[in-house]
Amino acid sequence: MTNPQIAPYGSWKSPITPDLFLSKANVLGQIILDGSDIYWSETRPSEGGRVAIMRYTADGATTDVLPLPFNARTRVHEYGGGSFTVSEGTIYFSNFVDQHLYRVSPGSTPESVASQSGLRYADMVMDRQRGRLICVGEDHANPGQEAINKLISVSLTGAERVQTLVSGNDFYSSPRLSPDGSRLAWLTWNHPNMPWDGTELWVGEFDQDGLIKHAQLIAGGPRESIFQPEWSPDGTLYFISDRTNWWNLYRLRDGKVEPLHPKNAEFGTPQWSFGMSTYGFVSAQRIVCWYAGEGEAHLASLDTVTCQLTPLSVPYKTMSNIRVNAEQVVFIGASPTNSGVVARFDIATGTSKVLRSASNLEIDQRYISTPQAIEFSTENGLTAYAFFYPPCNPDYVAPAGELPPLIVESHGGPTSAVSSALSLNRQFWTSRGFALLDVNYGGSTGYGREYRERLYGQWGVVDVDDCVNGTKYLVARGLVDGNRLAIHGGSAGGYTTLCALAFRDVFKAGASHFGVSDLDIFVKDTHKFESRYLFSLIGPYPEARDLYYQRSAINFIDRFSCPVIFFQGLEDKVVPPNQAELMVEELKKNKVPVAYLPFEGEQHGFRRAENIKRSLEAELYFYSRVFNFEPADKIEPVTIENL
Repeated sequence: MTNPQIAPYGSWKSPITPDLFLSKANVLGQIILDGSDIYWSETRPSEGGRVAIMRYTADGATTDVLPLPFNARTRVHEYGGGSFTVSEGTIYFSNFVDQHLYRVSPGSTPESVASQSGLRYADMVMDRQRGRLICVGEDHANPGQEAINKLISVSLTGAERVQTLVSGNDFYSSPRLSPDGSRLAWLTWNHPNMPWDGTELWVGEFDQDGLIKHAQLIAGGPRESIFQPEWSPDGTLYFISDRTNWWNLYRLRDGKVEPLHPKNAEFGTPQWSFGMSTYGFVSAQRIVCWYAGEGEAHLASLDTVTCQLTPLSVPYKTMSNIRVNAEQVVFIGASPTNSGVVARFDIATGTSKVLRSASNLEIDQRYISTPQAIEFSTENGLTAYAFFYPPCNPDYVAPAGELPPLIVESHGGPTSAVSSALSLNRQFWTSRGFALLDVNYGGSTGYGREYRERLYGQWGVVDVDDCVNGTKYLVARGLVDGNRLAIHGGSAGGYTTLCALAFRDVFKAGASHFGVSDLDIFVKDTHKFESRYLFSLIGPYPEARDLYYQRSAINFIDRFSCPVIFFQGLEDKVVPPNQAELMVEELKKNKVPVAYLPFEGEQHGFRRAENIKRSLEAELYFYSRVFNFEPADKIEPVTIENL
């Protein structure tokens, strides 16, 4: 071992480089079980963000079953999810380029199943009795008008035939077929609600023509969020509801809704995309489920007779996309030292096995900063939560008396949350000598509906207060340099970043990744799914237009005094490019130091390796100029106007 080199924070050389981890890292997604075979999707930055489909067979073989250039990604709600399903070895998927529905068997060439102009498909389920798929359809056939969402069936025999099964509401999701094929359950909701605000669970019967009859409302409403309806093997309908403040498991039995295991914990999660799953059935008598409580996630077995919950031992702190059958539980697992794996939990032996890692990159654990869960006081005598990552690199120490610069990370959503799962993007910063604070501000999920609703009417206030108070907490304890404080975030996190820079005098630099700057423009320009989202976060529009003005950073350019850098995808339909471009022009006019990096071909959230790399390195270069240090990496310079 050599003695660590003395060098300023931010200037440390790190083995965690974008070239290294982007070439060897994918994003693991949706999981499907088909008999003894396991399928999952993975987004590959090295292939331009293409979503591939992988198959794992009982003999341990793993193969890529979706040939290039096909890309299993749907644009329903723009965020997608639920882009494929599998039945008896045949894969049905939505192809990104044309949004048509295809099918393919391993080793064959995909063939079109449905190609109706303007129609997008998601959240598919096989209806074997009737030779069709049932899914969510989103119709964009009339440009300039709001898309029409509905539940549809797509015939798999003979000529292409699409039928509407359920329509009339603004949104639909989670069509689930009963085991005997006689009934369909689904979720629906209307503007201005988002699915975590209020949804309805309906069940209908099929008539002889395969259409829905006798539809009944089972649970939910404008102030109750229902998540993931599922039929047990014996035909009992289960679902998750937050009617008691927490998303807990319920079932419909003898015409009555009953709770299974009431607990101050979240068994559900916000439905930002389709195909999300937090539980499944081993048998009619046993459920395996995920729940979050006390700052950590847990996997557990729930007896449906005694309603007793028994923890299952797995080496992961976060879990998602849980799929279950009689033999196994398959899920995406992650921990503070592992960014994500497809893991299989064997029901009989209680042991876990990794089927696929998001990254095959071997990183010396000495370079990994372990997150520390913290709680801190915020406005109105309340408590907020965050994960603190101190700088970590065994090759370096800072000069005596120097404290590290801090990057405060504001997550997107804003109805979302951050976890302690390993993120190489975060370790990019900490291994170079930055401290990082990842804030679960009021409005985040995982802490009950009341915590989630702290942000109602207060977006741009509560989130900013919590980021500021978390920062002050660290400064007061001498953990970070109070003169070198930066804030960054993507999407809604970009909005929080800009508000923090405009309305508070704490941060010395900021980075907005496809963030919202003008709420008045955003509420008119964004896509259907989020077009009324601000009604709860800010207020009804146009009645509360004055409030939209007051919470928009672009209207207060004169309050900006520190440098800002913007990153924007030019094909973003969620936060259109004008949100960044208008802001950049105004800051230039006002002589505020500003940089802007637009990316051709990127939508909401960057998927291409070269663009992810450029945005990371450009932000590092930006901070090096603002905080006056020399980065160890050789980086293409960024033009910073007015600096």
